[in-house]
Amino acid sequence: MLLQRVITYILNPIAYLLIGLAVVIFLQWAIWFVSKADDPEARQEGKKHLIWGIVGLAIISAAYGILNFIQNTVLVLFNKG
Repeated sequence: MLLQRVITYILNPIAYLLIGLAVVIFLQWAIWFVSKADDPEARQEGKKHLIWGIVGLAIISAAYGILNFIQNTVLVLFNKG
């Protein structure tokens, strides 16, 4: 089925790539935060970035879950129809 191939070979790899990039960027900020631990101003900025990074990862994870739910629903509807 064409729809299932599009999901498997196009949408899922794009989602995995975005999640991977978000994790790499988050880890980069975490390393930066640890390396600048002695500077109070940089520590505040690092905390802000880490908090927003966690929020971003949560949003991406939720979006991926919603995307999977929609994909599974559409596939079930098309397979029964």
